[in-house]
Amino acid sequence: MKKIIITSFLLLSVIAFGQNKKTVKAIPFSTKNKSVTIYTSADSTSLRLAKTDSNLQFTTLKQPLETQTCIFVDPDKKFQTFLGIGGAITDASAEVFAKLTPAKQQEFLDAYFSKENGIGYTLLRTNIHSCDFSSESYTYVEEGDAALKTFSIDHDKQFKIPLIKKAIEKIGSDVKFYASPWSPPAFMKDTKNMLKGGKLLPEFYQSWANYYVKFINAYQKEGMPIWGLTIQNEPMATQKWESCIYTAEEERDFLKNYLGPTLKKAGLGDKKITVWDHNRDLLVQRATTILDDPEANKYVWGVGFHWYETWTGGEPMSSNVGEVNKLYPNKNLLFTEGCVEKFDATKYQLWANGMRYGKSMINDFNNGTVGWTDWNILLDENGGPNHVGNFCFSPIHGDTKTGDLIYTPSYYFIGHFSKFIGKNAKRISSVSSRSNLLTTSFLNKDGKVITVVLNNSNKKVTYNLCIGKTATEVTILPNAIQTLVY
Repeated sequence: MKKIIITSFLLLSVIAFGQNKKTVKAIPFSTKNKSVTIYTSADSTSLRLAKTDSNLQFTTLKQPLETQTCIFVDPDKKFQTFLGIGGAITDASAEVFAKLTPAKQQEFLDAYFSKENGIGYTLLRTNIHSCDFSSESYTYVEEGDAALKTFSIDHDKQFKIPLIKKAIEKIGSDVKFYASPWSPPAFMKDTKNMLKGGKLLPEFYQSWANYYVKFINAYQKEGMPIWGLTIQNEPMATQKWESCIYTAEEERDFLKNYLGPTLKKAGLGDKKITVWDHNRDLLVQRATTILDDPEANKYVWGVGFHWYETWTGGEPMSSNVGEVNKLYPNKNLLFTEGCVEKFDATKYQLWANGMRYGKSMINDFNNGTVGWTDWNILLDENGGPNHVGNFCFSPIHGDTKTGDLIYTPSYYFIGHFSKFIGKNAKRISSVSSRSNLLTTSFLNKDGKVITVVLNNSNKKVTYNLCIGKTATEVTILPNAIQTLVY
């Protein structure tokens, strides 16, 4: 009798365990009782992130025709998790910010870091000591101090740190703040010069790794939590400003033998390390060299990239981003820098500059990118300050003569993504039936779908937004960008 009772108990336990293991089946997305709200920015109009429709209804469309232009969205086909969108707080940005009136400073902070009154940035990047967008070259140690006994971030306390703190306070707990060096101190390099390339001397590998630790600890002591870092900004570019060259093998070996172990030993092993941090052209070669090495791979959170490969005259190589995503699906892809080069004040409102942002962001997200970081968040009326004359555009400019803030098309294009895509959203399938429309879509945690559509033509287009066997008809103006929320 006892044996029967024990057997029955075990059987019931197995059945109960089996029932507990049942996975809850996800409820398919439905357009029932849903309406579409549309926000539009369009060339040659006053529309800038303006609500242009608010109650579009879905109706039945079982089989689209070849003559119809369609955007097909499938919320049940999910891909990467969204990290965030943001920009860089450089010395230049902070110096211009300090020249604004308190009212304009508040307007600026709201414009970038408020979801309600702005475009909701959550990613921040900054430079580790000087870069080209600094008013001068500087480091945090005295020249020749390999032991780093003189390490101090006092330089940053005048302009950069106050702005970073204000941005972090405005963003709140969603902030992801990371840092990048442009060059080691001159004495650590074979050229004895922070500018014009050169290489980190092997005898200073450990000292340079210790420098990252000093920087992270100093910033965190000031109340600025460092989420991650990149190893070197543009490690294959010999620039007239701060720059340093690493081959793929040199970056791999510095990471696995020095930087990774040094951060771990210092209790900073949770910091997200991003490799490459340069253009899409050599992205695959750099990724394979580093990530195919198990000892280096274990320290890598992701692979960062810029958009300047077009300097050779070619087109953006977004497919290289997708290739890395296929090869290493467990690693993250992060856009770490992009801006419109060669500042010209007559082109503040050049619509093509915004279109460049829209195309890049759609293609990068569709190829697996989790986050997108613009370059300087603020520059002056000359596209600076910049100590080597490398003047560029930023989404917002502060005119230090008039005190005005100038919002460029790039600001609004970025906002069509950053204002609406939420933390931990999932990218979902979103494709166009015609080459004149580009699209990407995300499913927010609250169940709302965010679809971005860019009209890459000079003609007004009417299209169907198709979800399953339902659709709603939408019209998009020439060279316009729309965000559809439903």
